[in-house]
Amino acid sequence: MREDGVEEGSETRVPLLKSPHTAEENNEGLKKRVWVETTKLWEIVGPAIFSRITTYSMLIITQAFAGHLGDLELAAISIVNNVLVGFNFGLLLGMASALETLCGQAFGAKKYYMLGVYMQRSWIVLSFCCLLLLPTYLLATPVLKFLGQPDDIAELSGVVAVWVIPLHFAFALSFPLQRFLQCQLKNQVTAVASAVALVVHILVSWLFVDGLKLGVVGTMATISISWWVNVLILLGYAVCGGCPLTWTGFSSEAFTGLWEFLKLSASSGVMLCLENWYYRILIIMTGNLQNARIAVDSLSICMSINGWEMMIPLAFFAGTGVRVANELGAGNGKGARFATIVSVTQSLIIGLFFWVIIMLFHDQIGWIFSSSEAVLTAVNKLSVLLAFTVLLNSIQPVLSGVAVGSGWQSYVAYINLGCYYCIGVPLGFIMGWVFKLGVMGIWAGMIFGGTAVQTLILGFITIRCDWEKEAQKASARVNKWSNTIK
Repeated sequence: MREDGVEEGSETRVPLLKSPHTAEENNEGLKKRVWVETTKLWEIVGPAIFSRITTYSMLIITQAFAGHLGDLELAAISIVNNVLVGFNFGLLLGMASALETLCGQAFGAKKYYMLGVYMQRSWIVLSFCCLLLLPTYLLATPVLKFLGQPDDIAELSGVVAVWVIPLHFAFALSFPLQRFLQCQLKNQVTAVASAVALVVHILVSWLFVDGLKLGVVGTMATISISWWVNVLILLGYAVCGGCPLTWTGFSSEAFTGLWEFLKLSASSGVMLCLENWYYRILIIMTGNLQNARIAVDSLSICMSINGWEMMIPLAFFAGTGVRVANELGAGNGKGARFATIVSVTQSLIIGLFFWVIIMLFHDQIGWIFSSSEAVLTAVNKLSVLLAFTVLLNSIQPVLSGVAVGSGWQSYVAYINLGCYYCIGVPLGFIMGWVFKLGVMGIWAGMIFGGTAVQTLILGFITIRCDWEKEAQKASARVNKWSNTIK
């Protein structure tokens, strides 16, 4: 008798050729798996795309109103949005992404009670960081002058920056709430809240700018009002019965284990803010070129368009992080690998679509933000770089989502630091100033020297990953963190 239970000399034989129907059956099985995974993924990605686009549209609407006030107003709003808000947004958003690892894996392991305490810890950590970052708004004018921005832009930016402070503190509540709900697949709530906030933003923008003629200050104030509407809707849903399994009330346990939580949040923040800050630095470097106002305006328009489209890859970032974390938390390494493949493939297809759109309409994409012929001409010249940035960004955030879902934030932070700031920024400087290629040289160097290299490295790490080992690490992580919650 063999180990498999078949007697020696039995007539039973393993067929030399598989049934002609086997390949078809395997193909049907693969199609079903892809469909099931796509359904799970888009339960997160679909509402996330909608909520992120509507939220980002608030910034676009604000910038559009400012652009029609004048070139100086557009430059000031662009600097505040793309540099000051962008820097702090990236750091706080990154720190909140620690919840995608912890809440996602805890939800996959069915440790539901842990999610509410995690969110409260994140509120505490992010609120403390908001206080530490407050001087970046209060001292905006001298900081921008020190970084080489023209005096008129720096002065007006400093006035505008004060009106961003309420928005700044809204981030501390909003980002953890979004991830808390996202990890429970309650993404429709965030989509509805974003839609309501967008409607409020349009109405308040019309009232403040066209009705009350409050100018650039009124334009910036509207964004704070709209974000707080969003926050209050999400908070009301989470704490008033919408999440009975995961929200059991405010708990003193949120104040325990804060140091470990801060370390994971900090590594997540460094990982993502190094990415987010990268293109903010491009804006600052451009401000030191000749004819800085036109250069900043044109590049800011391209960055706004890129940021608008970027909401789709960022939704895939969120969806991939949750799917990978859920599967690893449940001990299913192969499921995490398959979720990664499906997500990267679908995001790349969407990125190719938008690459084609930008290439076809390269001479028309700037009119939304400006009617200046000089600015529109400059945007047209930059459109090719914009198209390739969009294409690369259809892959890179998804791979970062895999890193967040797996808890690799610390390793990826070092990769981002090396690729972006040791390769991309110096190469952009050399192409922009040494070879005198201006803003196109700076941007090209940063794309192909930083983003492309980082994407290749993350892709290599993901391909070589031992997913079963990652599933074991996730189980150990959930057990470790559950010990901090009684």
